[in-house]
Amino acid sequence: MDWNDLRYLLAVAREGSTLAAARALSVNQSTVHRRIVELERQVGLRLVHRHPTGYRLTEMGEQLLPVFAEVEESIARLQRTVLGLQQELTGAVRLTCPEPVLSRIVACGFVDRFHDRYPGLRIGFVISDRYVDLANGDADVAFRSGEPSDERLVGRKIADSTWAVYASRDYVKRRGQPHTIEDLLQHDLIGFDGVMENHRATQWLASTLPGAHVVARNNSVLGVVSAVKAGLGIAPLPTPIGDAEGELIKVLPPVSALARAWYLLCHPDQRETPRIAAFIDFVVEELPVLRKVLGG
Repeated sequence: MDWNDLRYLLAVAREGSTLAAARALSVNQSTVHRRIVELERQVGLRLVHRHPTGYRLTEMGEQLLPVFAEVEESIARLQRTVLGLQQELTGAVRLTCPEPVLSRIVACGFVDRFHDRYPGLRIGFVISDRYVDLANGDADVAFRSGEPSDERLVGRKIADSTWAVYASRDYVKRRGQPHTIEDLLQHDLIGFDGVMENHRATQWLASTLPGAHVVARNNSVLGVVSAVKAGLGIAPLPTPIGDAEGELIKVLPPVSALARAWYLLCHPDQRETPRIAAFIDFVVEELPVLRKVLGG
């Protein structure tokens, strides 16, 4: 049923004629006639009597009139609610994510499409390779790799995170290419420290390759990428980043021990805030794009 047609019957009942109803609705009289006929077809009931002096509601029309009026008020209430939400959709959504994925998120058009959808909102990035405290209000939402450990947060999985082992073309030319994980013991490796010292890649290197020759360490993924590109050594890297670097070669395939999931997280108190709810709904729409950006 086209609920918009109810307006025409209600206007006729209130104004007393199709001509007066047409004036009230700023349409022509033939439109009022046509929409009432269509409404009668949809409900399968005769709703008005047509007389030379005008229209009069049938008994069935009189019985349905209060219900139609309730629907009209519900639609008006819905419109007022939507308008109120639209007016609340202003300000910033502070998104925290690791530094290496920032350029990919921007390059895929995600940010521009969000701003086009919600002109009153803007994404503000809080970039860090450490976990920003959402519960403390340091950011509103997070794209985070790894199983959520903070029970104060809620969220959903949005992509898979895969890591493989990379070296520069120059390094492979000079030192050869490893073919197994054990072969890495014969090569120079790049490690992580600082905020990355507890990262799963750091733990994997320590547990899988004890005694490995680590020639350099860095406290960010992009720093390790730079060291690998410079030919200093070999390192595990996220596949979306490693594959995008033309100077690098994937010397070993994705390591299952380093596989994790990407999550969209926020504090439950923020979940129903209109601007945060709008962002989360938009992320769900963009999942096919984000899976490529975050997971490769």
